[in-house]
Amino acid sequence: MSETVLIVTVNSGSTSIKLGAFECASGQGRPAGAPHEIASVRHEGTHLDPAQELRGFLNQLTDRPAAFAHRVVHGADRYTHAVRIDAAVRRGIGELAVLAPLHNSLALRWIEALTALAGPDVPQVAVFDTAFYAALPAVAAEYALPSGLGRDVGVRRYGFHGLAHEAMWRRWCELNPDMPDGGRLISLQLGGGCSVTATAGGRPRDTSMGFSPLEGLVMATRSGDIDAAVVPYLSERLGIAPQRLIESLNREAGLLGVGGRSNPAELLAQNNERGRLAVDLYCYRIRKYIGAYLTVLEGCDGIVFGGGVGEHVPEVRARALAGLRWAGIEIDPAANASARGGDQRISCDGSRVGVWTVAVAEEPIMVRETLSVLGDSRP
Repeated sequence: MSETVLIVTVNSGSTSIKLGAFECASGQGRPAGAPHEIASVRHEGTHLDPAQELRGFLNQLTDRPAAFAHRVVHGADRYTHAVRIDAAVRRGIGELAVLAPLHNSLALRWIEALTALAGPDVPQVAVFDTAFYAALPAVAAEYALPSGLGRDVGVRRYGFHGLAHEAMWRRWCELNPDMPDGGRLISLQLGGGCSVTATAGGRPRDTSMGFSPLEGLVMATRSGDIDAAVVPYLSERLGIAPQRLIESLNREAGLLGVGGRSNPAELLAQNNERGRLAVDLYCYRIRKYIGAYLTVLEGCDGIVFGGGVGEHVPEVRARALAGLRWAGIEIDPAANASARGGDQRISCDGSRVGVWTVAVAEEPIMVRETLSVLGDSRP
């Protein structure tokens, strides 16, 4: 017999929070049917008060939530699937904050605030961004390091934005139901943070972010790929502590560092030399990774763009895919120019590769994972 339960999602980022409430059917301890969103709110800022935001959102709901689902960025090798949060899990998330200092500590604040508001008996579940990449092939996951400096001490490529890339893959499968497990897909999550993932048959084969979210594409305020020798060189030359340099690479580099603004649309609009260079670097790095992943996948069936930039900035998509006609990737300029949010095909009819913008829905995955965890714990 099925019942309707209410799940609240807490999707915390380094500069924002998105809260959602979902009604979903649960039968015999297992999820049944797609989650239905009944309420959501998003707040931007770096100094949000979790207790205040949560209290305001929960007071809008007529029913008591059965559980809360939290997006947690870093689970490392310790958490390779969603888990119910208890004292040990809270400690674990905190210990892993050294690997994701902008995110894990913040997620803990929201978890602790909810515990105080809802009480310790209401289940809370952690859904990890890194879990999607737990089974990356060794050639994609490992750095070429001696054992004592590599995986034995937790240094490997973990990958991030897993929920976003899984959501894009799922939506691609819905848009292409005749393609088994979605075929070969390159997905691009372009927002404040940026990443690209190569997926074949629903399994990630490679991804651009690595040991931390700093690796990979040029981002709003992150440098992306950089020679490791740069950090000690600058530390010695400028007298800056290595950790301060890492912070600068995370918060003051990327588009902001080169062009003075963190949004590529604004950089394009200001039309000056540094702004153009910033966007050129941004799009060149995307195109470079697409080329690499065409090799990894031995071609591809689809490319999808998600995130605030991926969905809403046509010029970035056009520049990122320029010169890829040889690979069967051709976009329709008119379709691309009109695509500014949601699910829209932007490739030409004759393009061998389908190119789409898609709305990234992480929260339904969080809900399904939460119901699965609760089902495992029910009699």
